[in-house]
Amino acid sequence: MFDLDAYLTRIDLPALPTNDGEGLQRLQRAHRLAIPFENLDVRLGRAIAIDSGSVAAKLVTARRGGFCFEHNRLFLDALAATGFDARPLLARVWLGAADVPPLTHTLSLVTIGDAPWIADPGFGGSYAPVMPLVDGAEAEAPDGARFRLARDDEHGWMLLRDGDPATTDGRGAGSGWQRQYSFTLDEVHDSDLAMGNHWASTAPVSRFTNHAIVSVVLPHGFATLTDRDYRRRAASTDSAGEITDPRVYRMRLSMMFGITLSAEEVAALGLF
Repeated sequence: MFDLDAYLTRIDLPALPTNDGEGLQRLQRAHRLAIPFENLDVRLGRAIAIDSGSVAAKLVTARRGGFCFEHNRLFLDALAATGFDARPLLARVWLGAADVPPLTHTLSLVTIGDAPWIADPGFGGSYAPVMPLVDGAEAEAPDGARFRLARDDEHGWMLLRDGDPATTDGRGAGSGWQRQYSFTLDEVHDSDLAMGNHWASTAPVSRFTNHAIVSVVLPHGFATLTDRDYRRRAASTDSAGEITDPRVYRMRLSMMFGITLSAEEVAALGLF
């Protein structure tokens, strides 16, 4: 049974969202402001469970973060509990891709009235607002980045981004519109999500098995920690640097991202 009160407390949302585009935006924004994106358990060799109970225990009760399959499982449960009609989709992440990437990202398709929307609190590379699923639809994130949806003859739909590189995790930060991810509206089953989660968390060539990645949305910015490289954009103020001391890394995890790891766990990440 999904504990809606515990979830709303975790994301610091004092009232139920309205069942419209504005309410969906409010719910996703609160989720991402409160719950960081992170793959640290992957780097620590721990299995990533994406059933509802396991995800709520980790992201809500234990106050940890997670990667896309965890975030969007929790968000789908929250959407159902707050009266939204939603189902999962799978996506291909194109940032830095030299060839057609695998289906290793998930997001949500939300139907409001008769209109489809996409919502995604689980993309760690940047923050995209919820958007109506309309060819050419555009939206602007609070950090100033712009997003556009476009039909793609080969891959269904493409989400494009144009924004300051300080509000990403460093990938796809060229000038102009950059491909973020593509998706289709095909039905996605639990077994499909399990396969994508397994590949993303275990494949030797997966970004998540090769790098320790953490990010969180700020009210008017974005903060990331990729391995030892830290970057933060708050309004018009940028800061960046390399962390060379595991004690500083552990402190930054706690103070900036709200993640508590032991000194032994930080050592096991293999960054120092």
